[in-house]
Amino acid sequence: MSKIPVYFMPGLAASTLIFERIALPEPFEIFFLEWEIPLEKESLSAYALRMTQKIKHPNPVLIGVSFGGILVQEMVMHIPVQKIIIISSVKSNLEFPLRFQLAKTTKAYKLIPMRLILNLENLARFSFGEKINQRLQLYEKFLSVRDITYLEWAVEQVILWNRTEIDPRVVHIHGDADDVFPIKNIKNCITLNGATHILILTKYKWLNEHLPKIIMEE
Repeated sequence: MSKIPVYFMPGLAASTLIFERIALPEPFEIFFLEWEIPLEKESLSAYALRMTQKIKHPNPVLIGVSFGGILVQEMVMHIPVQKIIIISSVKSNLEFPLRFQLAKTTKAYKLIPMRLILNLENLARFSFGEKINQRLQLYEKFLSVRDITYLEWAVEQVILWNRTEIDPRVVHIHGDADDVFPIKNIKNCITLNGATHILILTKYKWLNEHLPKIIMEE
């Protein structure tokens, strides 16, 4: 049986180390995608197209976490895939919490002091949610992208994401204690009880057990 390529995309500002405990059996083969610094005035669609150049296999499986989940949904507009899975993310801007919608309407996101967010504790809260504990040395390992240009671009792309129609191919895994994208706004997902926005770190055993079946399901 030929190998099945599975590409993982981390969340906002996060490194591929968030996947260090993810292990899939044969015939799956894991590959990691890393954030690039965006080009000047680069759209999310253009960025997604550029990221597809890192895909070296036909019909891969794409798995994206949080903002990475949004990105892989844009990537599949440019390449055929076998499966698309998002974790701790959203399938359209209709699943955003009210504060995201208000930020778009008022353009309040432009007032966020990105240099303050570069502080590790602030960046951890920004990327992983308010319910993080204080193990900042741990989070320092996972948060590798601390570039002002990238952060300003990424925040704007999330807030202004204009997708309203859900791609029916998307398989969505979500925690019912996610404080970044609250479960009350999420429709049609595989719900993990007690899981927060960082379920990729805390529920890796569940993912290792269930992802193979989820990937192979028609």
